[in-house]
Amino acid sequence: MRVAFDVNGSRETVDDVWEGESLLYMLRERMGLPGSKNACEQGECGSCTVYLDGTPVCSCLVAAGQVQDRSVRTVEGLADGAKLDPMQEAFVEAGAVQCGFCTPGLIVQAHDLIERDPDPSDVEIREALAGNLCRCTGYEKILDAVRLAAARKAGK
Repeated sequence: MRVAFDVNGSRETVDDVWEGESLLYMLRERMGLPGSKNACEQGECGSCTVYLDGTPVCSCLVAAGQVQDRSVRTVEGLADGAKLDPMQEAFVEAGAVQCGFCTPGLIVQAHDLIERDPDPSDVEIREALAGNLCRCTGYEKILDAVRLAAARKAGK
């Protein structure tokens, strides 16, 4: 089947999508957008989180055919060309990246949080990121990054 949709602000068409193919597979393998990671393929880890029509979803659980005429924004789409999104910058500055496998999903989820709530509490940050698993960092630097991005967004 053919799937036409907007990805990171650009209209794209992907041919020969097979029934049951995931959005994650289509993004990574067919479109050359490797930011979203393939870890659990069960929606348990959050590494593949992308925006679908403005809502964060695990792309491993979305059939590629479901995005027909919809909008997808990946971690690559948060940046403006070579200029990183403030959340991406905060993750780098806070040292919140170790192996990097969970990072794209955490960045998308944290980006969504501060778009909805520019000044979240630590409890709200932890709750928003609860579906994203990290095996390396212990989360403290991730929390620091979200706090940093939120403070910058609030002008603090």
